[in-house]
Amino acid sequence: MGSKNKLKRFKENETFSNVIQPERSTLLAEEFAFRGNWRDTHFKNQAPIVLELGCGKGEYAVGLAQRNPDKNFIGVDIKGARFWRGAKTAIAEELNNVAFLRAQIELIDLCFAPGEVDEIWITFPDPQIKFKRRKHRLTHPAFLNRYKKILNPEGIIHLKTDSEFLHGYTLGLLEQQGKILYSNHHIYKNHGAPQQVTEIKTFYEQMFLEVEKPITYLQFQW
Repeated sequence: MGSKNKLKRFKENETFSNVIQPERSTLLAEEFAFRGNWRDTHFKNQAPIVLELGCGKGEYAVGLAQRNPDKNFIGVDIKGARFWRGAKTAIAEELNNVAFLRAQIELIDLCFAPGEVDEIWITFPDPQIKFKRRKHRLTHPAFLNRYKKILNPEGIIHLKTDSEFLHGYTLGLLEQQGKILYSNHHIYKNHGAPQQVTEIKTFYEQMFLEVEKPITYLQFQW
């Protein structure tokens, strides 16, 4: 994407009512006004809150919002030029139950209060296969412990990925701590995955399917 297009999207994001872009310093100072107040301040309802972390273009956040009008969805990503697409689609379709938050995921517990979130989706994250990069995996214990802070006690985490390595790595962690609710190593071959797991497909997932790459899904608690 050219720099002009990025700048145009950044400017347009500033006009979108469904895009929230706190300063990093505000989060670090624990002065983010939405924290603990998402339902009252933004959504104006008391429905469950579901996050999509590393949401990219926001296909999953939007797709889930379309199918679940009784829940609130928030796509989280630091790259605003990417989720611009999802934010724009949500406005065009008048989806008032989806928003986008521009923030780093390592600061997620400064964006939401303890117990404020009901579910988390992690869709096609970078598996960070190299050993030195393991701390950047979105299912590394350091991240999972941050998620645990903001999830309610019965909160669920979903991992959908094309990386059999990341699927296996996360299963290994869950054998030591946490609870596996459902696991599928090939959702389009082995039936039984929840409908919204197979119905909603991201741009990259479509590419993986064209080369017959298995898509895995894991539902768990930590």
